[in-house]
Amino acid sequence: MTRVAFLGLGHMGLPMAKNLVAAGHEVHGFDLIPAAIEAAGAAGIPVAASGAEAVADAEVVVTMFPAGKHVIEAYRTELLAAARPGTLFIESSTIAVDEARAAHALALAAGHRHIDAPVSGGVVGAEAGTLAFMVGGSDDDFAAALPLLEIMGKRIVHCGGPGLGQAAKVCNNMVLAVSQIAVAEAFVLGERLGLEHQALFDVVSQASGQCWALTTNCPVPGPVPTSPANRDYQPGFAGALMAKDLGLALQAIEQTSTDARMGRLAQELYAAYAAGDGAARDFSGIITEIRG
Repeated sequence: MTRVAFLGLGHMGLPMAKNLVAAGHEVHGFDLIPAAIEAAGAAGIPVAASGAEAVADAEVVVTMFPAGKHVIEAYRTELLAAARPGTLFIESSTIAVDEARAAHALALAAGHRHIDAPVSGGVVGAEAGTLAFMVGGSDDDFAAALPLLEIMGKRIVHCGGPGLGQAAKVCNNMVLAVSQIAVAEAFVLGERLGLEHQALFDVVSQASGQCWALTTNCPVPGPVPTSPANRDYQPGFAGALMAKDLGLALQAIEQTSTDARMGRLAQELYAAYAAGDGAARDFSGIITEIRG
């Protein structure tokens, strides 16, 4: 049994924490949002009065925060000082690569261990324990974290040194956004040419255009009954989160002077989508932006 502090008990964090409890680990949580605190209590997870209190006796600290600035602030103001020497920090928020490396440096300077381990798979994956983890950090710290990651996820990949888990996440989500837009554009074009949705799906899902954005996250109702399109684009993975992740991708594109024109266009489209109703809708609802 490992004593785990889990900070950030939202739509992703709470089911991840619950899976750790179900596997026999001792989990203490913390969140600033009253609804999240109430949900954690209902799930039988004790919630500390502060982040510092939550991490004080922990062997491992998992953080799942909205943005990098929250991670850096929490590390600097209370978490690193309150944790016992040698605590393993697993940073599972999706943040910029340079922020992940800054968090890593802060943790090591305070006498702790650290990996960045962002996730893919959404709320469904968090609940089912089938998330994908992209991990950056040392071999030893990856090995120490692996038993816990395997409870929360199905596929865990050690991508390299500090920050490279976040690098993989940024690249993956750029691919996902571009493919989701391409699938949506194809369905809109098919509609205007007179193609039935099912006919187009039957062709593309078995041809060279096959991809996750089509076969799992189909942006039109019908062909994939479990896709968000069949529940009025309730997320899933919200458009606001995709816009945020593409903002991180754009930052990396500019820092590395990469000629990524499709990534830039995807960022523009999702920024516009998230500025309206798309912020709280599934990112596959980008098809409504394309229809105009």
